Amino acid sequence: MTQPAATAPSVQRVDAKHRYEILVDGETAGFTAYRDRDDRRVFYHTEIDDAFAGQGLASLLVQQALADVRVSGKRIVPVCPYVAKFLKKHDEFADITDPVTPELLQWLETVLPR
Repeated sequence: MTQPAATAPSVQRVDAKHRYEILVDGETAGFTAYRDRDDRRVFYHTEIDDAFAGQGLASLLVQQALADVRVSGKRIVPVCPYVAKFLKKHDEFADITDPVTPELLQWLETVLPR
């Protein structure tokens, strides 16, 4: 007996939650969270559920999220360590990436829920 073919993972931007989610067979497998400041999308946290670990989903999620940022005309600020690591290996986004600054980190603390 064969298993039904799984659908390819999909990434969607969920503006109401300030994040991109990756779905596997309709189930949320993880997300990368952001806040917008002017023309910059500040990524501050990426998480993949343990049940979906080791499948390359974080890389796919971040790549598609960053591609969406490019299309939207915004710039990327990688506060999230995973996003920063991804960008070091993928210089195709270097032209739209801004550095993390102390001022930006201070601003981020004021907008994130406690």
